[in-house]
Amino acid sequence: MTNYPEKTCSVERLVTVPKDVEKVLAGKKTATRRNGVYAYPGEVMVLDERQYKVNNLYSQTLGEMTDEHAQQEGFTTMEEYKDSILSMHPKMPWLPTMSVWVHEFSPVEN
Repeated sequence: MTNYPEKTCSVERLVTVPKDVEKVLAGKKTATRRNGVYAYPGEVMVLDERQYKVNNLYSQTLGEMTDEHAQQEGFTTMEEYKDSILSMHPKMPWLPTMSVWVHEFSPVEN
């Protein structure tokens, strides 16, 4: 196992914004970026009684993000993703050098 930092929050808090929950349930959101570690690979998040397993966790800077990364987040383009993040965090500057933790997940098949 990779040496990850200590978690700053719990897997239950990984995806909480109602619009994001809807995107996960619809299969349109397969990753979420947070400023800390909320879950380690192998942990399971439950949304609307459905389980999603965290498959991958890695650090990335905002400047490294592409439209493809924005699509993992359920957006069409990086600009759309950036606008959404800044509307949720009005005082946050968008710094290309800012590091975030990427949590990639997929549905658990029963």
